[in-house]
Amino acid sequence: MAVLLLLLLLAAASAAIADEDAFIGVNIGTELSDMPHPTQVVALLKAQQIRHVRLYDSDRGMLVALANTGIQVMITIPNEQLLGIGQSNSTAANWVSQNVVAHYPATNITAICVGSDVFTSLPNAAKILVNAFKYIQSALIASNLDRQIKISTPLSSSIILDSFPPSQAFFNSSWDSVMVPMLKFLQSTGSFLMLNIYPYYDYMQANGVIPLDYALFKPLSPNKEAVDSNTLLHYTNVFDAVIDAAYSAMASLNFTNIPVVVTESGWPSKGGSNEPDATLENANTYNSNLIRHVLNKTGTPKHPGIAVSTFIYELYNEDMKSGPISEKNWGLFDANGDPVYILRLTGSGMVLANDTTNQTYCTAKEGSDPKLLQAALDWACGPGKVDCSPILQGKPCYEPDNVAAHATYAFDAYYHKMGEASDACNFNGVATVTTTDPSHGSCIFSASLGRNGSIANITAPSMNSTSAVSSACNLYSAVFTNIVMVIGILLCTGIFI
Repeated sequence: MAVLLLLLLLAAASAAIADEDAFIGVNIGTELSDMPHPTQVVALLKAQQIRHVRLYDSDRGMLVALANTGIQVMITIPNEQLLGIGQSNSTAANWVSQNVVAHYPATNITAICVGSDVFTSLPNAAKILVNAFKYIQSALIASNLDRQIKISTPLSSSIILDSFPPSQAFFNSSWDSVMVPMLKFLQSTGSFLMLNIYPYYDYMQANGVIPLDYALFKPLSPNKEAVDSNTLLHYTNVFDAVIDAAYSAMASLNFTNIPVVVTESGWPSKGGSNEPDATLENANTYNSNLIRHVLNKTGTPKHPGIAVSTFIYELYNEDMKSGPISEKNWGLFDANGDPVYILRLTGSGMVLANDTTNQTYCTAKEGSDPKLLQAALDWACGPGKVDCSPILQGKPCYEPDNVAAHATYAFDAYYHKMGEASDACNFNGVATVTTTDPSHGSCIFSASLGRNGSIANITAPSMNSTSAVSSACNLYSAVFTNIVMVIGILLCTGIFI
């Protein structure tokens, strides 16, 4: 019995260690003129095997879509709600009830970000920040969720002064009255320091002092590495130097056991004339190297082998962002879910491995009932929002003019818009995945063009129905022009959800 107990304890310890492995997550911004539906967002996350996300709010649609996916979710109390929550225990309790208790555990909420960059973007609210922490924590305790969900707040790395050499770094002392109780709270609750790190801005603001290669994680010759004169540790990139500076800054306030999680980091893929280094190549280089650096558990010079979990800023390009051109171009994907660039991640696992090799296609299953094929085709070209214009008369994919050929085109377009998720090629059992390219003549299928991981504006990603109701959908065409038709679409869509 003693041996069995020991084995169980060891197994539990091993599981705990595994749970603490560093991860790569993504931030999901919503300032897009054509923001994908939450189900589309989740389909993209699944296709890219992204298991950790951070939301800038607690949007109900996103939390519902994330339910039962296992994806770990950080939610956020927006800055505009911070003052109210930080001054009212009941307001905090109500927020937790509506935005956490209502969704947990189906939605795997693991942390609450209380505001964001509060010291720099909303300094007048900083004085009540720790109060907000405590009120939210009280509400979690009341719901018996305090051990499952951590509380912290993302901080700009700019609050760290004299960040090089890292061993001499310290926080802006004007915030000590907030930082000290905040760090005490993080320590007592087993939480972590959330830090936003942007080597792109460090490089841009350094007036040539920081080499581009040093900002991009590119290999440096020993004579170009930055050396901490106090520790003689060599630094090969900005990211590690800022992480170690954060640890030193906490140590200067006598906190040495609080881990760091990077809540934002990335590189823009496009910029204006005064942003020459915001390029596709540099964005690809930075994010590819960052992902490898985290997942390979390289760690930092001061903490080798202890990688820092990081959320990439961000999932989508956001065309409605204000400011310079670069502000709109931090995304890994565009609004359709097409990759802005193909990350170079060989040997770093499957997360965000959005390459275009080993293409698969979704085709009509041979011998399928033509009525079921027609119903599924109508759905794909209607509620599924597939662009079916290529199968219209006179267009490249009109011939052969039969339902199986037209359905194959629509099925495959939908399948690739849904990031090639396996359940996106079902269509009530009349579709199947194949590695044979169905392109013919001038009719070129999407995967043949090297497009992968794309998501269109689709609100019903899975399709399970009975054949009788499927046939009923045949009554509705792909073009709907009045309210009666819209109601019909909703009824038709219902069979496929």
